[in-house]
Amino acid sequence: MAAALVACVDVGSTDTKLAVVDVTDGTLVHTATHPTTGGDVLDGVDALLAAAAGSVGPVRDVYCCSSAGGGLRLAVIGYEALVSADAAHRVALSAGARVVHVAAGPQTRAGVRTVRAAKPDVVLLVGGTDGGDSDVLLHNARQVAAARWRTPVVVAGNTDVRADAVEVLAAAGVPAVAAANVLPKIGVVDPAPARAAIRDVFLRHVIGGKHLSRGPRFGRLVRMATPDAVLTGVSLLADTLHGDLLVVDVGGATTDVYSALVPDGSTAVAGTLWRARTVEGDLGVRWNVDGVHTAAAREHVDVPAGDALGIAAAATVIAVRRHARSGRDLRNVVSVVASGGVFRHAAPATARAAVQPVLRDHAGGWALPRAPTVTVDERYVLAPAGLLAADHPGAAAALLTTHLYSG
Repeated sequence: MAAALVACVDVGSTDTKLAVVDVTDGTLVHTATHPTTGGDVLDGVDALLAAAAGSVGPVRDVYCCSSAGGGLRLAVIGYEALVSADAAHRVALSAGARVVHVAAGPQTRAGVRTVRAAKPDVVLLVGGTDGGDSDVLLHNARQVAAARWRTPVVVAGNTDVRADAVEVLAAAGVPAVAAANVLPKIGVVDPAPARAAIRDVFLRHVIGGKHLSRGPRFGRLVRMATPDAVLTGVSLLADTLHGDLLVVDVGGATTDVYSALVPDGSTAVAGTLWRARTVEGDLGVRWNVDGVHTAAAREHVDVPAGDALGIAAAATVIAVRRHARSGRDLRNVVSVVASGGVFRHAAPATARAAVQPVLRDHAGGWALPRAPTVTVDERYVLAPAGLLAADHPGAAAALLTTHLYSG
């Protein structure tokens, strides 16, 4: 069978990464990196595509994800802090957003001004289980409408008044779309519809609004925010392995932790999100090194001086502690994957050794995985697999198992 090459491009704030995949069998045929270009990010993308065409031939399609320009900034307004607002916060993170503000309860004008001051790209407005409280969702919709801002709003609350809330916002000129309730009943979280709506708003409103490219082509290429693509890849790998999975992605500014757990029938008041992401905005190996040292001192974690891999190891321990303390049971994790440039650029054995402290973290206050394998995303395949998952699921799964599964 002839090769069918698809280019998967991740446009980051610092680097743009390319993976060319033969979607007939999931073979990774070419990878490259280019500094993300200012003025027009497509200049760097096109340079990568031209070089790839000269090396492996023309590609059939180009799929992009992006975290450039600060990625997707999202604010949450919920009914009350420990239930709907908490559930919506977790759903927003799963959609690849950086949550910049969480508000709960009936908002005043001052409260709405505080949300606006956080400069979100999107607002997720929730409240009330289906058939439950309807007053707070409508009240908050009216308050946002009265502020007459133009930030898009995804309304994912009580179905009894959801259409009314969208109508209130739209009448004031606020871009608003409806999605199914993120918390339809106590103990049940339904993330997929809101996640899809946030993704759609990101593509239609946010990408163009960041002025990353001079024309509409970049907006047509981008399919999702990069963390959304990574979580999709993580979820596909977990499904393929039929087991719990933990991924730690250490970057220059943040450390993201993803976990995909097999449902066990348990529930919490705000529901259990079986595929989840947390973002630690104070932990990074470049711009937030001071944050790693500060957090490490608080957590009594050693940080080797002047050692980027040691700093990444400390960030990993701290980030996983926080992720697990948020209510994630990681005891049944069968595979731990380390991602991020600091791990990819190290020798594989050295990178795997840097992850080991998290598996011996008996002082962290969380139950450790019993017998996980440790791999490194050396070829950066999680995001490309997430981009391919919808159209080419078999190729995406093969790409992941080839490069991330040692069993």
